[in-house]
Amino acid sequence: MIRDTMFLQIHTLTPFAASLLNRDDVGRAKRMPFGGASRLRVSSQCQKRHWRDVASAWSLNEIEDPVVSGISPLTIRSRKIISRQVAEPLVKDGFAVDDVIAVLEALKAELLGESKKAKADKAAKKPKSPAVGADVPEEPIESRLGVLDTNQVIVLGRPEIDFIRRTAADLLRERPNDPDAAAKAYLKRKDVLANLKALRLAAGIDAALFGRMVTSDILARGDGAVHVAHALTVHAEEAEPDYFVAIDDLTREAGELGTGLIQTAELTSGLFYGYVVVDVPLLVSNLEGVTAEAWRNADLRLARKVIEHLVQVIATTSPGAKLGSTAPYSYADLVLIEAGARQPRSLMTAFYSPVPKQGARQGAVEALAGHLSRFDGMYGRAETRRVASLLDTATIPADPQAEGLSGLASWAAAQLGADPTAGAA
Repeated sequence: MIRDTMFLQIHTLTPFAASLLNRDDVGRAKRMPFGGASRLRVSSQCQKRHWRDVASAWSLNEIEDPVVSGISPLTIRSRKIISRQVAEPLVKDGFAVDDVIAVLEALKAELLGESKKAKADKAAKKPKSPAVGADVPEEPIESRLGVLDTNQVIVLGRPEIDFIRRTAADLLRERPNDPDAAAKAYLKRKDVLANLKALRLAAGIDAALFGRMVTSDILARGDGAVHVAHALTVHAEEAEPDYFVAIDDLTREAGELGTGLIQTAELTSGLFYGYVVVDVPLLVSNLEGVTAEAWRNADLRLARKVIEHLVQVIATTSPGAKLGSTAPYSYADLVLIEAGARQPRSLMTAFYSPVPKQGARQGAVEALAGHLSRFDGMYGRAETRRVASLLDTATIPADPQAEGLSGLASWAAAQLGADPTAGAA
């Protein structure tokens, strides 16, 4: 039983051909100079977005919570959560629109925080009273509720959204003269705060993984337990302008050339090194509501499921713009996982000198193996390593090769150790 696994480090080598995985503000592939050569880059934000959204048997939104015997919910990320997920259901339940807006504006200020600028913007958005006798068309309810939209995308878990809706309904039944004061008083009640803290995975499972920022003292701010590096090619960039046209069928039938559009777009190809770190104590803390120091005594079943899904998703999920015209789907050639207790470190240094493009796949493995051997010689080997690969990895200083990706994912999950709650019932 392993009890000293503080970090899981996941290293991948993934090839992509004729694709545009992650674009910058002018539509070109993102890049980053490294080792004196320009490399193609896929941002961490892009990777995490695709990992959250991918639909597969290993999707993050298919993880069943063994404690409550249900699917663990993901967060909702939107500017319109309060208006669409909270206000509209309350209006459908029969509460007056103006009352709903007043109460939810008060709750939003308390739960999400409200800057001076936000207060000024709210005051500016208040509709002016129409002139006496003026014929004013009735504004659609959806439009009126739009004043509850936030200036920025916010991240809330489904249990939190349900909590806000129930809280608003309670206040609406009380019909307070001063919604701001009523909201403050209501949210200070011990029973209300206790109910919020008791919600399992209130912030959502992906917030437990990747974190979220909130300014309120009531909602829980979460540091991400999964740290994701920007993926870079192990060799110098390879890019090509793609010239394409769109044919106008009707003008072509009329005897003209039929070219309705002429454009160019950049396509790239490369072998990308990816690096992900899982802070195991923080992951268990985020999932189970315990302190990071007490993670070993927590229920580890959900955390193991999350790690197993995460390994599968990282290895088999492809980011990519221009999906319809490039089909940029690829699986990792190599997945190397390390379990240990000392500070993690990226292995991108193995590719500081760009790998020659000819034979880059096996060349990358040899560069990785050589760097790991030298690293172990200088710092010692303190991690347990397993690897699953399509390539020859005999030179990589690792323990016996895992039985494919499924075996590797199961091994990674098992590094948390035996569940201390097993057999407690």
